[in-house]
Order: sequence, then structure tokens, then C-alpha cells
Amino acid sequence: MPPLHKLAGVLIVLAVIVGLVAPDAGPERDAAATSRDGPAPGDGARAGGATPGRTPTGGRSGGPGPSASPSASPVPTIGAASAVARQVRAYELGQIPVIMYHRIAADGAASLDRTPDELRDELTRLAEEGYAPITAAEFARGRIDVPAGRHPVVLTFDDGTPGHFALDERGVPRPDTAVGVLLDVARRHPGFRPVATFYVNDDPFRLGDRAADGLRWLLRNGFEIGNHTLTHADLSRLSKDEVQKEIAEDEERILALTGTHTTTLAYPFGSVPRRSSWARSKEGAYAFQGIFLAGWRPSVSPFHRDFDPESIMRIRSEGKIKENDCRRFCSQAWLEWLRDHPEERYVSDGDPGTVAFPEARGEGLADRYRGLGRVY
Repeated sequence: MPPLHKLAGVLIVLAVIVGLVAPDAGPERDAAATSRDGPAPGDGARAGGATPGRTPTGGRSGGPGPSASPSASPVPTIGAASAVARQVRAYELGQIPVIMYHRIAADGAASLDRTPDELRDELTRLAEEGYAPITAAEFARGRIDVPAGRHPVVLTFDDGTPGHFALDERGVPRPDTAVGVLLDVARRHPGFRPVATFYVNDDPFRLGDRAADGLRWLLRNGFEIGNHTLTHADLSRLSKDEVQKEIAEDEERILALTGTHTTTLAYPFGSVPRRSSWARSKEGAYAFQGIFLAGWRPSVSPFHRDFDPESIMRIRSEGKIKENDCRRFCSQAWLEWLRDHPEERYVSDGDPGTVAFPEARGEGLADRYRGLGRVY
């Protein structure tokens, strides 16, 4: 494992030791994020939700937070949940796995690698256990539109390597890449939406002069491109100017290739700058609504009051990680824990315009979503 990944692992294990979380005790509700369909770079403010017109009718636009003056507007009333929500036992304040992948390679030699077959097996498991993929941006801004009774999952791939995405001579994704495997699993499992988020650096997927065509293909087909800094820098070691230069130059490159800004950022190595505001936004350059860590547990729902858009936890996919902690904190362990504790897992009511939950579990609903709350 690269030294900086080991450092990130050590820090998180120390947090675990002091009692943050353990699957056998039940994962704590961690921070998640909101993402940027809202303010364009230059608005400066922390993004709070989608701009008008981008959220589905009646949907969960992030919107502004609660007013500073409690008397400014009446407190919204929580309504009754639908019959479908009751039938599927919807719980839209539950935990959501955000899975972090690195290289997809046939040799699978490095500690974080997965082979195409291992990726296929994990995606097949997700499909068979009722998960429905959404992008990191959709998750972060609360646009969770999955069928009733299903569970959202976010698939993220760091570093933009050739094993994630490559086009053949016909312009079709190669079948041994992450995109090719995901498309194949989706064909075999109707309802398993083939989307993922790719966090890229200066030469996305090593496509060279085909980068613009490749990235635009991904965007046209529902995938998300995210910012991962220009040179995969350890932001915890950099000054404010250096942090913002790394992020801004990657953003500029992606914008030049795709014609659009990114919505979310993933920290290389999971390393956080000395001030998170340096990464959150820079006027005229970037403004993220969701920032993802390297992590060891599922994320809290974006509708939960503990949701933090600047500190979204992810789960490492199993890979060849040698540390014993992976047996408790990587994807296999957490998917098994969520399967065995269905009351803690996010279950959709099938309506993207409501947030449904049992009457006894509504204490975590964020005030800003109270008007969308539906109880049974």
C-alpha cells in the first residue's frame, strides 16, 4: 500500500480505537454531502442545493438552510407516508454505502486493485441485494430517485486510470474496464442503473488527445466526472494557494475537455487541507457541493441532520488489502452488516419528492427537509 494511504489508514484506525465506530456495534451515522447543481464558480458561498429547474418536480432541492429567525416562516408539517412507503418499510434517513475503487487491472497486484472479475462479482452482489447506483453528485444534493424498496449505492473510482474507461476502435467502452463491466452487469440485472463517478487528474484515463471525446461520452451516458486535483497532491501538506492551484487547474482542464464544471471533489489519499474552506470553493474557479474522504464506513443519508457536505465517508472495496482492519471496515464487511441490519439501511419509498421514515425513526430528519418528511 502506498505510504500516504497507510497514513490515512492509521489515522482512521486511531479514530476507531477511541470508539468512533465498529460494525458489530453498529456504524455511527456519519457525515455526507450536498453537491453542486447550484452556484457556479465565483458565487463563493457554500453550495446548498440544486438550481431551479434541475431538481425533479417536487424533488429534494438542497435550498437554503433554516432561517436564522424562527418566526420568519411557519414550521412545515410532516405528512403521512404513502401506502407504498409503508409496504416497503421505507427509511430514507438510513445509511448509504459509497464505495471507493482504485485501479481495475487484470493482474490485481497492488493492495487497492480489483480485477475485472472481482469488480463484476461485487457489482453483481449489489444488484442481487437490491442496490441501485446513483452518482456522487445526485447523492450529495439529495436527488435520490430509485425504485421503492431499493437501496442507493454510490460507486466512485479514483485517479482516472485506463482500467476505469477506454474506448475501442469503434468508440465503444472496452469490456474489461470498469465502465464495460458495469454496463454488462446492468444488462444482466434490469433496474441496476449503470452509473458511477470518476475522480480524475491531469490526464484522464490516459486518453491523451481522445480525452475530450471520452469524457463527453461518459457525461452523455449518465456518468459523472469529479475533481481529484491536478497531480494527486496531498492537500494536507500544502498552503492555501497551493491547495487552490491544484484544484483550480484540474477544474480548468476538465472544463476545457467537457464544457462543464464538476460538482464533487474527492481528496487524494483522503488528506484534508488545514482549512476545508480552501477546497470548498474559490471565486471564479470552482465551488463544490460535495467533498468525499477516504473512509471506513457508510455515509449518513443526505436528509439526516448529521449530513456534512464537506466530509462524506466512503468504504474501500476489498482489493488485496493486507491489514486486518479490512475484515471489519471494507466493502464486504459493511455490505454484510447492512444486510444483517436492514433497519439501518436506506430504503427508498420510490418518490424522489418525499423523505419517508417510520414514526419512531424521524428524530434525525434535517430541519430543511421537514416539509418533505412523510411518516408512517
